Amino acid sequence: MPERSESDSRKLLRRLRDSLALPGKGQDRLDRITHLIADSMHTEVCSIYLFRDEDTLELCATEGLKKEAVHKTRMKVGEGLVGRVARTATPVNTADAPSERGFRYMPETGEEIYSSFLGVPIQRVGERLGVLVVQSRTARQFSDDDVYALEVVAMVLAEMTELGAFLGDEGGMKALHKQPRLFRGGMAQEGAAEGHVWLHEPRVVVTNPVADDPLTEIERIREAVGQLRVSIEDLLHAEALDKEQRQVLEAYRMFANSRGWLKRMEEDIARGLSAEAAVEKEQSAARARMEQVEDAYLRDRLNDLDDLSNRLLRILTGQGQDTGAQMPEDPILVARNIGPAELLDYGKKLRGVVLEEGSVGSHAAIVARALAIPLVIHADRIIAEALNGDHILVDGDQGIVHLRPDDMVVRSFRDKMAMQAKAQERYASLRNLPAQSKCGTVTRLYMNAGLMADLPSIVGSGAEGVGLFRTELQFLIRNQMPKRDELAKLYARVMDAARGRPVAFRTLDIGSDKVLPYMKPQDEPNPAMGWRAIRVGLDKPGVLHMQAQALIRAAAGRPLTVMFPFITELSEFNAARSAVLHQRDREAALGRQVPSELRIGAMLETPSLAYAPDEFFRLTDFISVGGNDLKQFFFAADRENERVRRRYDTLNSSFLRFLRLISDRCAENGTTLSFCGEDAGRPVEAMVFAALGYGTLSMRPASIGPVKSLLRQVDLKAARGVIDDALAQGVETVRPIVMDWLAAQGE
Repeated sequence: MPERSESDSRKLLRRLRDSLALPGKGQDRLDRITHLIADSMHTEVCSIYLFRDEDTLELCATEGLKKEAVHKTRMKVGEGLVGRVARTATPVNTADAPSERGFRYMPETGEEIYSSFLGVPIQRVGERLGVLVVQSRTARQFSDDDVYALEVVAMVLAEMTELGAFLGDEGGMKALHKQPRLFRGGMAQEGAAEGHVWLHEPRVVVTNPVADDPLTEIERIREAVGQLRVSIEDLLHAEALDKEQRQVLEAYRMFANSRGWLKRMEEDIARGLSAEAAVEKEQSAARARMEQVEDAYLRDRLNDLDDLSNRLLRILTGQGQDTGAQMPEDPILVARNIGPAELLDYGKKLRGVVLEEGSVGSHAAIVARALAIPLVIHADRIIAEALNGDHILVDGDQGIVHLRPDDMVVRSFRDKMAMQAKAQERYASLRNLPAQSKCGTVTRLYMNAGLMADLPSIVGSGAEGVGLFRTELQFLIRNQMPKRDELAKLYARVMDAARGRPVAFRTLDIGSDKVLPYMKPQDEPNPAMGWRAIRVGLDKPGVLHMQAQALIRAAAGRPLTVMFPFITELSEFNAARSAVLHQRDREAALGRQVPSELRIGAMLETPSLAYAPDEFFRLTDFISVGGNDLKQFFFAADRENERVRRRYDTLNSSFLRFLRLISDRCAENGTTLSFCGEDAGRPVEAMVFAALGYGTLSMRPASIGPVKSLLRQVDLKAARGVIDDALAQGVETVRPIVMDWLAAQGE
């Protein structure tokens, strides 16, 4: 690169910085900038187009076009050459703009006399802010150096926007991180919460985008990259790394040692950027490429580069995880993703969680359910927008997040929360009453749990017991296999906290989306239908035996209930049951106390088990239908796939006929039957299950009140008649008929 070009670029950036330092309103600064850029790049026109909303660009300042077009000319993303730059986040450079694909003539601007066009995106770490354009009368293909220089200027404009340089009047840019924002994500845990943002990884703020001494900045970037490389090597040599963690760190090492990555940043510095701004420029480019890539592997690699850039920025700025910020009293955690152990560290302090990534069955979602806090996933770009302390509303029932909401939204949201609180007060009066319908049928309502933190809810919710205790959470939150004695003490504390109420311990349900940090991950094309749950326990009997011993010792002479997940056939149940009975007999032979009663059951999560021989139904002490998995296998709809997971109605006639088949087989063989899952906590669905003969329902604690309230107001025998009649009619779903019947009952 010629030294003259470097000097011109640095000179332009210094002039830009000095201009921005002058007092004035936002519009004044924008006007000065367009004049300065046009003069420096020897073009007749420089224009700045800014986003007014996520789909609309507005001409906000110009040198060379008609001034009366400012704040009048608007276009949609993708419309014209400017809209094309905004949509693709890549430059458009042409010597003959009118002949270019997608050209749109704006007569009010007077641009018809300008032939050449160069437009570059104004963006900051994936956040689109606008488009910077230069034009000239002469047919001119701008050089690579020209394009590069304009991109560097756009980068500085983006950084100065972050610092609020263009605020002050209606003509300037809207204040970043000040406007209300609505995010539509996915529903991972129900509930509503109001609070203030607490960022899991605080954003780095670059305060010095322009530097005068490139040699010093290059030395800084090289030193910081050196520290980054050393830190990655240290992590790679740490113990207890699983395959996935090592792969991520290997990718980090590859990028950190990339000569091209460092060279590009050094070239940006030579153009006049500070080391921090050069890192962010590369990061923004990676984010822009990420949006264009559909291949999941390549997107992951670009994500690695994004994370690596954040690490490098923290080294350069000294802005580490601990920024000195005070956690608000009502924190809503905002993060890209988070592990179960990290989420548990926050514990009950959190009002809610919002993630950019995550999944319905992720470890974080499991812990959020255990902590009974609302969780919204796939809230795209919220990290770039949110700041610590921002007011935030989380609606887990609809998967919606309101960031910095206006007063009207806040009032409406608080009204909703007040109504829910009032309903909970009403349900509290039913706490000690049975879920007895008008026909005299009593349904037992149990709660799901997975942490000691869940157990206090057993009294307040009115639960009659724990229908599902997820034992895998204690394995997921550790970096090594827990010891038998540790588990025995934990299970004993669970039984103590239940105060004599029954607790059904589900043996280790790992695999699929739940991979232990210290367990070698399996490369499976469809893990939900692969090596998981009881299949792992039978293939690795040491783990199943150890867990059985811990449960038997925890019971210490008390009744014990154990159930196996993902049983698909009789032989699997026989093998797992024999393993537990063998451990009981072994403990007795060693003179230790054994449970006063041992009930062993199975979770029915695959259609195959419904057609098992009668011997299975007679042998098992109980069956718990795992509704979440059963529904996904029945409808062939992956519950991790947002496009299909809510496509099929639980009250679909085919599914209800299948549930009725299971109920009938259990009744014929005298087998106790329950339904466990999200749908059990929805009052209408719960009523239908109870009417079909499911005598026990297990759900999250907050759902027990609403379910009990409805069950006490209906006649389940009459409801069964309505359901059977609807099924006989051949309707696709019984929901409309059931809802009409409930309305006629006044419910």
